[in-house]
Order: sequence, then C-alpha cells, then structure tokens
Amino acid sequence: MSISAYNLRVKGQVQGVGFRPFVYNLAARLGVCGFVKNGPQGVVIHAQAEMAVLTQFKQRLLDEQPSMSLIETIDMTPAQVVPTLTDFSIKTSETGALDLGVTPDAAVCRECLAELYDPHNRRYRYPFINCTHCGPRYSLIKALPYDRKHTTMADFAFCQPCLDEYKAADNRRFHAQPNACATCGPTLFFHNAKGEKQASIDPIAETLEVINRGGIVAIKGIGGFHLACDGRNDEAVKRLRVLKQRGQKPFAIMAANPASLAPYIDLTVERTQRLQAMDAPIVLCPIKENQSSTLSKVLAPQLAWMGVMLPHSPVHHLLFHKAAGEPTGLKWLDQPQALLLVMTSANRCGNPLLIDNQKALTELTGIADGFLLHNRDIYVRCDDSVVSAVGEKPRLIRRGRGLSPQFIPLSCGFSVVDKSVLAVGSFFKNTLCLTKGDRAYVSQYMGDLDNPECCRALHTTVEHLTSLLGIKPDLVVSDLHPDFYSTQFAEHYSQEHSIPLIKVQHHHAHIASVVAEHQIKTPVLGVALDGFGLGLEGELWGGELLYVHQGEFTRLAHLSPLTLPGGERAAKEPWRMAAAALYDLGRGEEISQRFADQPGADLIGQLLDKQLNCPTTTSAGRLFDTVAGLLGITTTNQYEAQAAMMLESLAYTYLQNHPWPEASPLIESVDGNLNCAPLLAAISDCEDAGYGAALFHQQLIDGLARWISEQSQRTAVTKVVLAGGCFLNALLTDGVTRQLQANNIDLYCAEKLPCNDGGIALGQAHIALEMEVKKSASFDQNSLNKNNTQLQTCNHVGQVVSDSAVNSAEIKRCV
Repeated sequence: MSISAYNLRVKGQVQGVGFRPFVYNLAARLGVCGFVKNGPQGVVIHAQAEMAVLTQFKQRLLDEQPSMSLIETIDMTPAQVVPTLTDFSIKTSETGALDLGVTPDAAVCRECLAELYDPHNRRYRYPFINCTHCGPRYSLIKALPYDRKHTTMADFAFCQPCLDEYKAADNRRFHAQPNACATCGPTLFFHNAKGEKQASIDPIAETLEVINRGGIVAIKGIGGFHLACDGRNDEAVKRLRVLKQRGQKPFAIMAANPASLAPYIDLTVERTQRLQAMDAPIVLCPIKENQSSTLSKVLAPQLAWMGVMLPHSPVHHLLFHKAAGEPTGLKWLDQPQALLLVMTSANRCGNPLLIDNQKALTELTGIADGFLLHNRDIYVRCDDSVVSAVGEKPRLIRRGRGLSPQFIPLSCGFSVVDKSVLAVGSFFKNTLCLTKGDRAYVSQYMGDLDNPECCRALHTTVEHLTSLLGIKPDLVVSDLHPDFYSTQFAEHYSQEHSIPLIKVQHHHAHIASVVAEHQIKTPVLGVALDGFGLGLEGELWGGELLYVHQGEFTRLAHLSPLTLPGGERAAKEPWRMAAAALYDLGRGEEISQRFADQPGADLIGQLLDKQLNCPTTTSAGRLFDTVAGLLGITTTNQYEAQAAMMLESLAYTYLQNHPWPEASPLIESVDGNLNCAPLLAAISDCEDAGYGAALFHQQLIDGLARWISEQSQRTAVTKVVLAGGCFLNALLTDGVTRQLQANNIDLYCAEKLPCNDGGIALGQAHIALEMEVKKSASFDQNSLNKNNTQLQTCNHVGQVVSDSAVNSAEIKRCV
C-alpha cells in the first residue's frame, strides 16, 4: 500500500460554517490521516492516504460541503508523508496576511429548533441556541481568523457540557464558536417604558403582554434592534407610524411560518423557498385580493404587495412559541398561527439601525413601551435584507443580514494588477466595496448619507472591513457629485492615505456593477434608469443608454428631458412634474384647475414662463412621478419612489382582471433619444387611473425594447445590461426582458446585489480595476479611439482627480 501526502488550501466562505468539523468527519470516514486548521487565507488541510482515497476526499469536500460554506478554490500540492501521523485532528489556527471570505449570519436551523422546543433538552427555550449550521457570524466577528476569542462571545467562558460539545468531533456544535447554554451564555431581560430593568422570570411573556395590549416593544435581534407591534391592530400600527415619523412608508410583518401568511399573501413555491432560505430576508409578495380583514389595512397603504418575513433568531421564534401556548415538538411550526408582528428597524427617522442596549434605551424613549434586551454585543449592524418576489424572478432590494459581506468573484484578470480598491458608493442606500485580487467584498446597507449618524457609519464600516479583511486600499473611488458625503469622504481618505482618487459617473457605475457581477469582458449596451445621477457637465441624468467597455463609456442616447419646476422640490411633489408636463404640452391653463388644492399651483405657470429654478432632467424616476401626478395617484412622495411604487401597484392590480392595453406606439425615437411627450399627452386625458397606469407600463416597455434593439443593431452589440432603481419595477423589467430576449439579445441584470444605488460601489471598484488593467497591459489607445470613432461620439473614463470638476453651488441650486 502506497501512502501519498498532499496539502490542500481551501479558499472561500469556509470559516464559521462548520467546515473544519466537516473535514474532520469526512477524513475519519475515509481513513485519511492528517489535520485541518483555519488559516489567514481559508482552511488548511494536510491529508495522507492512498492516492485514490485522496482524490475521493477532495471531490467529496466539494460535493458534500456544509450548507453555509462556499468553496471558491481548492489548491492541492504534494507534501512529505509524516509517518507519525496516525489519525486526523483539528489544530490551532494560523496567523498571517488575510485573504478570507467572511460568513454572514444565518437563520436558526431545524435541528436547533427541535432542541429549543424539547422540554427534556438542556437548551429548552434558550434564546441563543445555535450550532455550526446556523446563528450569528458576521454581526459578532471582531477579527479573523474566525475563533471565539475574536468575537463578542469572548467574554462568555464555556461551561463543561458546552466545552465537551465544542471538542466532540461527532457533535453538531464541534468548534461552533458562539456555542452556549443558559448556564454559561448570554441572557435575556426586559426593561419597561422608562428603561428600568424588570425582575422578570419570563422576558418573552412580558414582551408579548405589551404587544397584545397594543404596545410597541424594541427587540434586540441578530444584527440590530427591531420595533415590534401587533400587525392585526390598526391603532398600534398607526401609533408606530406617527412615533417613527414614517408617513405612508410600508411596514413588513413577521409570521411564524408560511401557513400563517397564506390567508393574506399570494405565496408560490418560489416565494416560500425564498422566505425559508438561510438569510431569512424580508420578501415582497403580492397581497391577496379580498383577503380577510384580520391584517391591519395600514401596513402597506395603496400598494399591491407587502414585505413579509419569518423568524430568523431564537428570540423571534420564542415569541411565536409563547403565543401558541408553548407546544412541544415542531408540528406546531407547520400550522397557521394567529400572531402577526410588525417588524421595523429600530431607529429614529433616517438614523442607522440601533445595536447598543444603552443607546436603544435612550433614543427609543417615547417610542417603545418595553425593551427586550440581551447581553451578547452586536459588533456589526446589519439591517434585514429585502427581496422583491413580485415579478418572474426575485430581485434584491437591500443587501444586509444573511448576505453581507459575502464576496463577489471578479474577473481573474484583476488579480495580476495587485491593486486593492476602496469604493465608497453613492448618497442613497450607501454601501462600500473593497477588492483584493479577484474578489469584491460589498458591505451591508448603511442608509442614506443625509445625517451625521449614517456618515459616521460609513467611517466605522471602512475601518472595520479594511481591518477585518486585512486590506490596505491602493485606490479610492467615488461618485462625480461633489456634494455627496461619500465623495467628500473619498477626497479626505485619498489625501490622508496618499492614494489616488478616481471619480466615476453614476450611471456608468450602475452598468459596471452588473458587468462585474457577470464577469462580462465584451462591450455592452447599458440602460440605466433611476431617479438621479450627475452627468459629465453637471446635468441631471437618469434615463441613459450607454456603450460600456473596459472602464470607459459613451452616452449614446437618453430619455427626452423633463422640467423640474422648483428644482429638488419637484422630486418630492409629483404634481409639479405633472404641471410641467402639461405646460410643455401647451396646456398650462389646466394647471391651476387640476392642482387647485396645492399651494403655489397658480404660480407654477409663471415659474415655467420665466424658467426660474426649472432645471431639466432625463430621469426615468421623474417620468414615473409625472405620470402618477397626471393620473391623480398622489401629489407628494412621503418616501423615496412612493409615486412610482403606487403607479406600478395600480397597473399590477388592473392587470389581474384585464388584458394589457392595446394602443399604437406613443413613445417615439427622436434623434436617437426616447421622446415620451405623446404618451404623456394620452395619459393626461385618462379618466381611469388603473388603465392609465397599465397603458404607461405597456408603452414604456415597448418603447424601451424598440429603442434598445435599434441601438443594438446600429452598434452590433448584442449584450445588454439593465440597471438602476427603476428596474425594481417587476412589470417593467419582466416586460422588457421578454421582448429583448425574443429579439435574441443577451440580457443581464443584477442578481447578487441590488440594481439600485446599493450596487453602485461594486461598479465603481470594477471601473477602477479595469483602468488599472489597461495601464498594466499598455492598452492600445489608438485602437480604442479608432473603434469608437464608428460610434460618432466621445468616450469617457473615470477621472483621477484631486479637486471636483463640477460646480458645487450650481448642483445645490438644481438638485
């Protein structure tokens, strides 16, 4: 018998997922001798056995890996046989330069739930039960490699039974770093509305008592606090709206299981599977028509869908368990349960999610009637991830708990550049991106950078991720807009660290994000539809068709401009957009009649006559606002994209009972640009708002598909990318997708990241890396210029800058 020895280095998401115990047990079953340990670049294995066994060992590492792991590569190199190795063991972690995937938090697994509801189990009703297959990860990691001493569990010493589990190779908690029990682990406690700790023997019961009487409770979860109330109680939901200053923005609800949601929500197999996935996101699902009146009618005003979620932490599960009468076993988890909880981020309007006990007690005073707290610190805040399952394919809206900061593989060509990039994203839905070699790490959602706390969150996240991943950026990338806090942060970071700053056009970054995700190496046509992005000369873009390749772009065409009477105010008041459309159609005399109840309606005409504070924009987001205003759906946006969402909802509802409207094309191409004026004229005369909403979607889908197909034929580019927040509209995206695919166009959309500004940072980083690749390869610029001359326009690349190239004061006036 000939024994061979090999060293295997496994890279990817392989720490904190039970990978070493898995390797240990696989080796034991196959009779492999050696050891496994965590290293700074993943997991290191030394394996000794017959060659045929080692080949099988490697293959089964890939085929049978734990559900939470994500193997990127396994490098296998010959090693010296060590005769003294007669068994397999887990060794102490290595230290060194880091190159790791970081594991996100995962919802509690079925095995742990079985123990949680078993009165004979020592973890019966223990709120922090977890194992190698589930539980907190990223939210409690301070440093890598992933060991208990590097987490917020470091202060909790194992009791002997937990330590025995941790050391037992055949135990599900073998090397589970957050492992604990009621004897040695974190504890749950309840504070009243005044913030006073209660001498409670059952904090779960006290929490449920407050909720049942119509109160609001702040509940500390995995990645932060939620504010919870009874989703069946209109008055409780209304009160929460007022106290959070939430206006009409929709709430999400949490139910014990899919069966509890079935009377209210249209759940398909695919939607149910997405709800039950390990990341346990909020999933937007259609509301059933004529559903029972149990559910509050003020959860998602004037929308055809609602955000729903299932419990992801033991604390949440125990609330539903208590409400169900504390049944034993798991059978009850598959049966409908009455309790429905509103679960919304615990913060004051616009501020980041709260993660600290004392801050929660202070900042939520006057909102919460009780506090369900625990003493396991949250090190990294992670809002709930949000997925739309309204359309034919799920679309990610927000990437947070359960998904961040999973790495996104990049083109292998970037690893030769040996440059790491920090991209700081946009103003809205801010995220950042760090790259190292051929990996991109995109942070969790941090919010809009319009208040000091969210800006501080950008600073702390940069510090934490660069330290955690051992990345020292060589370049920093930002948006072009000089007044975005992210841009100003990048300028300061560039100076402080003496590294180049690259500024990238907003819509170019949108397209590049999808290009990066799908590792596209050939030219694409990119259609970017959103609310706003700064153009190269300070214009307000938002409906763009770009030619994109190798870090450069050409603006081929755009939507016809719309007027913004009052500048930024028009983006918040769709009636103003509608008034400007009427004016441009020669029907300005109708403004004061249609919008008589709006302050200043009689003066809008004069403003437009004199073109006072009336910048123009090609924004698709403002086009949706215009149509919503013309149809009388809403006059103001109380939250971002409210008018657009209500417009889509109205069309969606109409189409449940009617076919798509049939009408001749009302959108035309003029000098290559998409002119929507004829459509707006038709919409302005619609008496049936539902029909008008459906007509708008049908015409926009047809118009975009024709426009893109024409440009594809003209440029001979058959790969098309759809990006920007407007493509979260399921009717629009599904419709355009069907038509373009019928024309044999290869279509690409965001899948691992949101198509909105939450994906911008990846695109910024990708453009910077493409520029570096061209530098290192001495790119043939003459050839590029010759190629792009055929497009009869000019090319634009990211700019390496030290000062802004646009007038900040002018932008402030217009935006």
